[in-house]
Amino acid sequence: MKETDSALYEAFKAKDIRFDGRFFVGISSTKIYCRPVCRAKQPKKENCTFFSTAAAAEQAGYRPCLLCRPELAPGASVTDASSVLARKAAKLLEENCGTGQSLETLAGKLGCTARHLRRVFAEEYHVTPVQYLQTCRLLLAKSLLTDTKLSVLDAAMAAGFGSLRRFNDLFQKRYHLSPTALRKSAADGAIQTSEITVQLGYHPPYRWEEMLKFLSLRAISGVEKTENGTYMRTVRLADKSGAWRGGWISVKDHPKKHTLSVTLSDTLAPVLTQVLTRVKRLFDLYCEPEVVYETLQTMDKVKPGICVPGLRLPGCFDAFETAVRAILGQQITVRAASMLAGRIAEACGTPVETGIEGLTHTFPRPEDILFLENTVEEALGTLGVTAARSRCIAALAKALNNGEIELDGCMDPETEMKKLMQIKGIGSWTANYIAMRTMEWPDAFLETDSGVKHALPGYSPRELLAISEQWKPWRSYATMNLWNSLS
Repeated sequence: MKETDSALYEAFKAKDIRFDGRFFVGISSTKIYCRPVCRAKQPKKENCTFFSTAAAAEQAGYRPCLLCRPELAPGASVTDASSVLARKAAKLLEENCGTGQSLETLAGKLGCTARHLRRVFAEEYHVTPVQYLQTCRLLLAKSLLTDTKLSVLDAAMAAGFGSLRRFNDLFQKRYHLSPTALRKSAADGAIQTSEITVQLGYHPPYRWEEMLKFLSLRAISGVEKTENGTYMRTVRLADKSGAWRGGWISVKDHPKKHTLSVTLSDTLAPVLTQVLTRVKRLFDLYCEPEVVYETLQTMDKVKPGICVPGLRLPGCFDAFETAVRAILGQQITVRAASMLAGRIAEACGTPVETGIEGLTHTFPRPEDILFLENTVEEALGTLGVTAARSRCIAALAKALNNGEIELDGCMDPETEMKKLMQIKGIGSWTANYIAMRTMEWPDAFLETDSGVKHALPGYSPRELLAISEQWKPWRSYATMNLWNSLS
């Protein structure tokens, strides 16, 4: 065996959770592939082949283990600049696997040609984008058949398959098992209910309490809330036909399983892939905490005990919603900004029936703001938003609606930040905060932020920025550590 394969086998033998999601093991004696944490009987070294992705294992003829369930493996974070394009493409494929978008359309969003994307993707993942997409759909469908009471047809449609026949054929070919047989063994043939629950894996440790506290303090009334260790919110997304689907989701942690449990109303089944991708982004499930902590533990030299392993970077579920919340939060308290955002949601958003007390509306989309009956300045002014901030929100909505600025899924956050700062009312702090939350930008640092200055007193903003150089490329996480240290 190769030296690297021997090392991977030792990691597989140790069941080290730090390697979960970073590679998969194909076992020639059973033709099954597993996660490195699988608790099944340890196979012989000579029977193991190692793959960087589940898609590569399936293309080699292996089918997923029913015990460790590769579909629950956490993803990998973007730590190598050379792989950014391929990993961004992988996330877009996961999010849009139910929308029927072409590879050319996805490549256009990433600012490259489809040919270039295929080449880069194959170099990174050793499979084509189409093959990766097929595996995403199959694994999601397998998870739905195992963990939910959706019918086989509904599971296939939610996972992005255009026909039940196509789904059955591919599932049987890849896994040598029919969807109906899996359903009977996993759910005893139960029928669909009004809720769907899916598990999403992450790399431990995960500081769930800190994440929930951050989101709770910034929760928008009517749109989101936290209660009994659970995050809940309203959702409104367009399916592949362009029809709007409204409903609700709730998310809670299962630390022993290293998963987040995502429950959503069955009205959101047609947009399930979009929901799950946004949940992953909101709760930073691609983060590899060991990698981040390795760099940031030097923070303890500046202030002892400030760096905490397992900290996550709060992302966003809706980029426009988070960006508007950031604009409203300039020079006012966190609570006041949440109150103003709640008023905007109630006045300009869309009502949603959730059956959950306190969840009544979705936040307006950019076009909802632009098409207000009165001018944006007049409409938001009656809600207590200043004229300057109203104009700033209108300018942002226009830029997003016209495609002039890209927030979620953007390839170059630093370029988008420069575009944001061209909007009157958006300065360096706001642009960096928006990038940190909506663009998954791990290297934003808010040296002028009052919380950062309180956490590290006695330094000027210029000195703080100089100190932060040693924390690259994880300065967004460093900022979170500083904020959390204040509590």
